[in-house]
Amino acid sequence: MEAQRVFDAHAHLAPRPDSAERILTSMDRNGIDRTVVVAGAAISPDELSRQIIVGGHIEKDADNTAVLEGCAGAPGRLVPFFFANPHREAGEYRSRGTEFRGLKLAPGVHGVPLADERTQALVSAAAELGHNVYLHCLHREGFGVRDLVGLARRFPAVTFVLGHAGVGDLDLYGIDLITDSGNIVFETSGGYTSVVSAAIERLGAERVLFGSEYPLQAPEVELAKFKALGLPADQWRLIAWENTMRLIGETP
Repeated sequence: MEAQRVFDAHAHLAPRPDSAERILTSMDRNGIDRTVVVAGAAISPDELSRQIIVGGHIEKDADNTAVLEGCAGAPGRLVPFFFANPHREAGEYRSRGTEFRGLKLAPGVHGVPLADERTQALVSAAAELGHNVYLHCLHREGFGVRDLVGLARRFPAVTFVLGHAGVGDLDLYGIDLITDSGNIVFETSGGYTSVVSAAIERLGAERVLFGSEYPLQAPEVELAKFKALGLPADQWRLIAWENTMRLIGETP
């Protein structure tokens, strides 16, 4: 796999003074040029782990202002997404949306199903702003990949990012579910190399994005998956750079 500019499609920026410095150091160490960042620390990893398995939710807001402040110190390198809370009206996102480059939804955090009118109000605002929507799916009714497909059909002009390689680390079924939904792309953090390979084969490299899930995952681990796959240079260029550039509305 030849040297290639890398755009990390998904990482978190916690509301702490040194967060931007830490992620930039990690990016430099791993040869990552740009990173999409969303607020971190809205929920602890232990709480999130429990909610993913047994359900539940929080109604706490993520610190989107801290994300903007962190990105301001590294213009162009850190790209802010708005982490929405469906328990609030969509008005805040709509009014602040031009400061961000996309929308992040976390059903596992806030516990609001994908077909819920509150989720749809936020996606409608994203459509107005020309934003894509990054979200996680869960193995629960109302939160699954099939529910995402239904949401994507309601908003065909919006690009949706299925985060973390679908549900679990072996979601080959999820790949099949989104195959015919051209406005759903696949972000690879957390998935097995076999799943990443299947996504490239079944969806095409133009619908696959490299993401790290920093700081919960070390970016070098996610990069190593692609190195192990030994992709042709044209496929790696799409996955590592061009697809995420298009996602945020920039021409590769």
